[in-house]
Amino acid sequence: MQKDFLKHLELSVGRGENSFVMKRGSFRYKQRILEKRRLVRVESEEKDGMHRLLFEDKREGKLYGLKITEIEEGLVRLTCLMPQEEEGITGDLHAWNRFWVSFPAHEKEHIYGCGETYSKFDLKGEKVRIFVAEHQNAKRITAKIIREKLLGKHPEHVLAFHKYESYYAQPTFVSSDRYFVHADTTAFAEFDFTDPRQTTLFLQEVPDVTVGEADSFAALSGRMADLLGRQSTLADWLYDGAILAVQEGTERIEAKIARAEAAGAKICGIWSQDWCGCRRTDFGYQVMWNWEWDRELYPHLPEKITAWKDRGIRFLGYINPFLALEGNLYATAAKEGYCVKDRDGKDYLVTITTFPAAMVDFTNPKAWDWYKEVMQNNMVGIGMSGWMADFGEYLPMDCVLFSGEDPQLVHNRWPALWARLNREVIRESGREDLFFFMRAGSTETVGASVMMWTGDQHVDWSVDDGIASVIPATFSLAMSGFGITHSDAGGYTTIMHMCRSKELLMRWEEMNAFSPLYRFHEGNQPVKNAQFDDDEELLSQLAWTSRMHAALAGYLKACVKECAEDALPVMRPFFYHYDEDAAYTETTEYLLGRDLLVAPVLKRGAVSRKVMLPEDEWVQLFTRKEYEGGTYEIEAPMGQPPVFIRRQSPYFEEILQAADRARQAASTV
Repeated sequence: MQKDFLKHLELSVGRGENSFVMKRGSFRYKQRILEKRRLVRVESEEKDGMHRLLFEDKREGKLYGLKITEIEEGLVRLTCLMPQEEEGITGDLHAWNRFWVSFPAHEKEHIYGCGETYSKFDLKGEKVRIFVAEHQNAKRITAKIIREKLLGKHPEHVLAFHKYESYYAQPTFVSSDRYFVHADTTAFAEFDFTDPRQTTLFLQEVPDVTVGEADSFAALSGRMADLLGRQSTLADWLYDGAILAVQEGTERIEAKIARAEAAGAKICGIWSQDWCGCRRTDFGYQVMWNWEWDRELYPHLPEKITAWKDRGIRFLGYINPFLALEGNLYATAAKEGYCVKDRDGKDYLVTITTFPAAMVDFTNPKAWDWYKEVMQNNMVGIGMSGWMADFGEYLPMDCVLFSGEDPQLVHNRWPALWARLNREVIRESGREDLFFFMRAGSTETVGASVMMWTGDQHVDWSVDDGIASVIPATFSLAMSGFGITHSDAGGYTTIMHMCRSKELLMRWEEMNAFSPLYRFHEGNQPVKNAQFDDDEELLSQLAWTSRMHAALAGYLKACVKECAEDALPVMRPFFYHYDEDAAYTETTEYLLGRDLLVAPVLKRGAVSRKVMLPEDEWVQLFTRKEYEGGTYEIEAPMGQPPVFIRRQSPYFEEILQAADRARQAASTV
């Protein structure tokens, strides 16, 4: 390999103890290092087709070993040498539970990935915690409120990176030098990029690290996918317009559909979180987590789902791994012992926002099969075409699992188990038109989940949590191997001063029309947020954006197919195709496939924005103005986001005509 830095790595070992305190899915982590020893590298040699690295513990005189094995050209694996397997090795790395693996880096290198990050895409200079958690937490939101509402800070002001947690944390990073590093670990870990000349992986399991390189980012993505897995293609119906978020009953759905269609909107789905009932709390309008359709709120729902489907409108629901204590499903789970336990043998009750709930134990085969049966009967069985598979981050570190496994080693795997369960439900149903989307994830999620959404963004313009965080989050997921993502149009979280403005919703719609999936969310407090049908201007915006998304169906399908087959992310950074300095740091624009460049308006009150175009020939989609590579101030009135198509695109005429058809169809209603 050209990237032979592993041959120059440094190794320290130690022992330590972890302390985790969870509050509403956010984890306060502390550790006590009981011992740490730096091992001295005494030998680095080729032997029997592998490269051996030998390290001596000067205190005890033991010799430890790591080996670098070439799996294939451009792909190597670092693992430990065992005393019983290798002559001369006297130390067993499994006797330790802390490892610091350091290898050379350089100052100009950019680092991406590690799961999903929001306020930053380039992680150089940061220390990244690899531990799945709730991205939102009360302390951080309070700080946001203070700095914006009380101190008058602009939404672009963000907290320090280390204060954030992530729904999707994965021990994988990609370098701008076109190599990736993946650690095979499920324990808590930290990747430290703060030293410009050295990268350090802090692991709590014996090092098992894979490094791959390629000549291009496209080839590198393919190599990562061979290791981690890849997503599948999506059902055709998902491209045929917008998925509207509507709650509070069948009558309201009918009224919303009629209003949207009368305005010329193209609707492919209705997503109703509260299909199983609602719970009104101080946080807002929430779902009753008893996964049976609410016959009072949604009378005759199965028949309605069939009727809507006949009109080309699919019905989507919601589920998560928790059970409401008031529900009959929890009564069954409690009786059968299907829930995660505490150390006293009782069902472990976890508080989410304002109420406690029990968690189904996915390590219990009977609970696994029962939960799949619930989903097959109560969701697929009534005709749903998809659902949000929410949560997955909340496995407590002091719980007791049916399998007897240490929750500290299962916690990061939990979202992948949840994804795999959902995938099995779909596969066993025999229906190819089903799909689900998630927010939580780690390593095994890449091959198990169908689609991610970027979590509960705030209904504002902020860089750390609002509309401006969508592109960094999407890019970081892409560089972790997950290439099919989308966001809630308009965001989700409303707290105190935050509320969704009409302008924000319309700008978010403009962005999400140019994404693999165009789906709305009413938010946790719908009455405080602008909704897609509040007035005629909003309905007109919905009409053309939904039709624009539908008009791109052929192109989007090709992009998703490319992701499924070649692992190229659908929404991708510029550096996949342009080796320019600015391409490695740009986080306010993205390429949708190879040929469309999208520069959404991300600032309140803006009617133009600065756009960086890579060196190529570009045509603005809505004005037909032609540009070469460079930086331009582009006018962006509402309804005309800066979107460009490559002149040499094989889709050039098709997409221009599609844009014209979408605008014309929306304006003639």
